Amino acid sequence: MARAVPRPRFLARPRAPEAEEPARPERRPLPLPLRLLAMACAFVFMVAFAVVLARLTLHPSPASESLTHTNLHPGRSLEAYLNQPALRDAVKQIGGNVLLGVPFGVLVPVVAPRTRRVLRVLALTALVMLLVEFAQGALVTGRAFDIDDVILNTTGALVGYLLLGRRLSRAVHARRPAH
Repeated sequence: MARAVPRPRFLARPRAPEAEEPARPERRPLPLPLRLLAMACAFVFMVAFAVVLARLTLHPSPASESLTHTNLHPGRSLEAYLNQPALRDAVKQIGGNVLLGVPFGVLVPVVAPRTRRVLRVLALTALVMLLVEFAQGALVTGRAFDIDDVILNTTGALVGYLLLGRRLSRAVHARRPAH
């Protein structure tokens, strides 16, 4: 049997000091009265947004009844918007649908703390917008279901979440430091 020859000390690899994880700065939650006020304001804005959303999307448009069509193919309406001769109309359609989703990304994580993660915000927004589109297509004269509207609204929610919703949610619902 061969014996292992010990390495001389000067050739031994130095041991790395035990790596410590850098400490995260502790976030202190806002005082309870401010948290409650922020949540109440977010709730009021969410209700106001729901009213505006309903007025914008569930208002009959008999004049455009012949122009509406159901779109179940992602990208089809976007392509039609972008192929319009007037760029202003495309920007109005696409930008309007994106802006319509922004309040979801900002307010949902504040109003409903369990939906603070981006995928939950996006899933909830997509679900609500799908319901709005179904209602438009089934119940409202001159309106139709359009999957591209759902995609654009959900994109807007992502923008709102990344710009402000995540920060607001963390400020209002900061985790208490563990002791």
